[in-house]
Parts: sequence; structure tokens; C-alpha cells
Amino acid sequence: MKKIFFQPLILMFLMCCFFTTSSENRVNSENRLSDISCQEVMKKMFQAVKEINTMRYDMKAQERIETKLMHAHASVKLNLSPRKLYLKNSVTGREILWVTGENNGEALVNPNAFPYFDLNLDPYGSLMRHNQHHTIFEMGFTYATHMIEALVDKEKNSIENYFQISGTTVFDNKPCYIITINYPKYRYVAYTVKQGETIISIARKLDVGEYEILQKNKFSDYNEKLKEGQEIQVPNTYSSKSILYIDEKLFLPLFIQIFDDEGLYEQYEFHNLQVNPFIAPEEFTKNYPGYHF
Repeated sequence: MKKIFFQPLILMFLMCCFFTTSSENRVNSENRLSDISCQEVMKKMFQAVKEINTMRYDMKAQERIETKLMHAHASVKLNLSPRKLYLKNSVTGREILWVTGENNGEALVNPNAFPYFDLNLDPYGSLMRHNQHHTIFEMGFTYATHMIEALVDKEKNSIENYFQISGTTVFDNKPCYIITINYPKYRYVAYTVKQGETIISIARKLDVGEYEILQKNKFSDYNEKLKEGQEIQVPNTYSSKSILYIDEKLFLPLFIQIFDDEGLYEQYEFHNLQVNPFIAPEEFTKNYPGYHF
């Protein structure tokens, strides 16, 4: 009889704890949202990115190439000024090392596959950019937040129409604000190529993605020659919709999801992030222990 009586008491206690915890979490989330505006979160994010000089993180990426989502998982060490990068693909074992002022500006690549010897490759070349939206120079947060900041500047008089805090979440064990950016005016427009312009220079000038230009115009390569006076299609901004998970303490976007007129365009996740850790100069040399160049 004691056992039968005791079990309902345990059940009632557990249910009480569950509903109390859920209620507390909801209240805490609402309180956190009421304490800060979307504009304040974005302003703090832009400032936090500017204060980064070194980073370590594990990145999970998805990029849509034609109609297929390509996946990548890599461990990254990054020094921003002067720029130094070491990257290792966690699946293929491929390694990339690039350091400002060294190796004639080329990246040292261990493909960990055929041809089984190290390669010196142009970061902007076809081999390095094959099935890639970006170059190694866009690693980190600077490029992504610059594109968002460009939209803020473009729509600064009506920013509240497009940016909002849509909730909170926990990502990589860190409480985050969810920022949603909807831009229904996203579309492709005609652009007339000027003398000397390239796909990349046009994308940088307009603050849009060069892969969007490449795909829309059915170009075969980022380095395809453009002619002065040629008319091409370019997007009028980087994305139609973006979703960011911004760490409530660091104010850095640990999760970035980008959409275009066809759906998910790219997604980046930053795990095990360390901001401004000490990274020894030796870690950006090919003979560092554990590297396989």
C-alpha cells in the first residue's frame, strides 16, 4: 500500500517541477527580450566582430551548388591582422594554410588524397573555389556581418520593417537571441558591366554574393571574362531572408542561415568558439606538430 501511495506523489512532484521549469524558462526568455531591442543586438554584434583578432572554432557549413546542398565540417584557426589561416576538413583530412606575405600569396594545400603531395594554389583560382560560395578570405564573421550591415545602411530609415528579435534559443550550450531578417524586396536586376570589372569586383561593389551572379548568369567560372557593356543579372541585396542565433554574452552570430529566391542558399554553424585566444605563431607554419604538409 505504501508503494502504491508513494508513486502518485512522485508523479505529481515531477509534473510540478516540469511545468514550473517550463514556465520559468518562458518568463526568463520574455524578460531577456524585453531588456534589449533588435537594433541594440545588431549594434553590439557589429562592434563585437570588430573587436576580434584571433579565433578558434569548429565550423559546419552547407552551401547550395546548383540544386544540391554541399556539406563541410572543418576546424579553423584564424588570425585577422595580419591575416593567417589554418583549416582542416574534419571529414576528408584536407588541410589549408595561408599566411599574409608568404608563399607568393598562394595557399599551401594538403589534399590528403590524389595526387598525394602538397599543392600551392591561388585562393581565387578555379581549384580552390570549385563548389565553394566563398574564398578562404571570407572565413570568420567579418564578411557575413558586413553583408548584413550593408542592408542596415541601405534601409536605415525603415530598418524595423525588416529586422526583428523573434525569440531566444540555446545553441552550442549558449543562450542566444534569434534575429530574423526578412527582405521581400529581394530580386535580380540588370547590371551593365564597366571596363575592367569582374564577377568578384561587381559582387564586392554591390555587397552581394558572387556565386549568386555566377549561377544566375550561368557562368562556368568565377574568373570568366566579362566585356564592357555586357548586361548581366545581379541580386539587389545578399539575401531574401536571414536567421541569426546571436550569443547573448559574446554578441556573435553562432548560427547563420541565408535564403534567396530559391530557398536555403547557405548555412554556417560555429561550434566550440574561442574568441581572441592566444595562438602561437608556430601554429601558422607547415611544420607545426600534428599538421601533415
